[in-house]
Amino acid sequence: MQVRDYECDIQGIVNNSVYQNYLEHCRHKFLNTADIDFAELHNNGIDAVVIRAELDYKFPLRPGDYFLVRLKIGRKGGLRIIFDQQVIRKTDEKLMVNARITAVLTKNNRPVPPDILFKKFEQIGIVLNEI
Repeated sequence: MQVRDYECDIQGIVNNSVYQNYLEHCRHKFLNTADIDFAELHNNGIDAVVIRAELDYKFPLRPGDYFLVRLKIGRKGGLRIIFDQQVIRKTDEKLMVNARITAVLTKNNRPVPPDILFKKFEQIGIVLNEI
């Protein structure tokens, strides 16, 4: 992806809240590759909810910078899905942000085991390790 001017604050760097959008976009793209449709899950009463976001900002991205977001997925206990993510500037492969996003699935506002996701992951060859 490429940083857009309007994502930057008065200091000329990407606003810290924008990184959450970058990370979320990566997670959604990843889940799409596993044929997981958020709208379909929601229509079945299941929602994915971020319950914790830990971001370590290392260096700022600036307008026009090209970057990529890396993702590793794991699980913790019977309910938590862990996304370890990194925002990397493409020109020099410098780590800009290191993040750990924790999510759960809910049904009727109560946590439920994410077995539906894990089965989809297994179908495409992804085995989730305990983190």
